[in-house]
Amino acid sequence: MPGNTGKIGDPEVFAGVFDAHFDEIHRYVAQRLGVDAAEDVVSDAFLIAFRKRAQFDPARAAVRTWLYGIATNLIGKHRRQEARMLRALGRHGPEPDQPGHEDRVVVQVSAEGLRRDLAGALAGLEQRDRDVVQLIALAGLSHEEVAEALGIPNGTVRSRLNRARKKLRGALAPSLLEAGHG
Repeated sequence: MPGNTGKIGDPEVFAGVFDAHFDEIHRYVAQRLGVDAAEDVVSDAFLIAFRKRAQFDPARAAVRTWLYGIATNLIGKHRRQEARMLRALGRHGPEPDQPGHEDRVVVQVSAEGLRRDLAGALAGLEQRDRDVVQLIALAGLSHEEVAEALGIPNGTVRSRLNRARKKLRGALAPSLLEAGHG
């Protein structure tokens, strides 16, 4: 698809863009908002992309990056819902299964045991910093792709990521020490 991205104004070519990128964009949105919200958000993202396909400029960004930008903007519209969800996970954590003693010990010292604390730490970030972290961590975008997707300079991506990492380290330090990861 990358060689054909300049012609996405053609509905048949756009169908190929949809086929090539839907699953990846869906995974990213589902990780940010949950599976239920992902269906609607991703549908909206591709609808917006289809409507704006004639405005797409391949010199400015790759199709994949452009789609991540649209999806992230839609996620931003849901940011209060996302922040509430992360704060709730931070307070209560995911629903616990009833593991046996051995499983409880393994979970306690594993990264999974830090999930609740990580969710709470992410909720404590400003939305713009959280977007950068999650585009890199969940979508696997490069700094340059994040800059293109969000329409910000590369230096801004780096400073937001640096600020977010410091805040996350500070918020997670007690949990990491307690779990034996520090």
